[in-house]
Amino acid sequence: QVQLVESGGGLVQGGGSLRLSCAASGIIFRFAAMGWYRQAPGKPRESVALITSTGTTNYADSVKGRFTISRDNAKNTVNLQMNSLKPEDTARYYCSARTYTADNFWGQGTQVTVSS
Repeated sequence: QVQLVESGGGLVQGGGSLRLSCAASGIIFRFAAMGWYRQAPGKPRESVALITSTGTTNYADSVKGRFTISRDNAKNTVNLQMNSLKPEDTARYYCSARTYTADNFWGQGTQVTVSS
């Protein structure tokens, strides 16, 4: 059974930082492409940051220079370091995994709220 469990969300003041973590199980993690997505109320889910199995990263323009995605294959975790947070970063953040068999999985999400 595949599980993606996010942690690290919370309430933070604008300009602050948070670090999200996602623990994966039930997949061959080192071969999976991992990503973070977010969804604000009334808006579609959007890609925030992606990291391939080989470590190549890709970021949404809105977070470039502020967010950093990383992975630890030894711990089966993917992290999202979020700095200089803005109120518009407020959303529910979801971890995703795309396995080498092209199956997609999602976590339950963690809420990030940035106050102005």
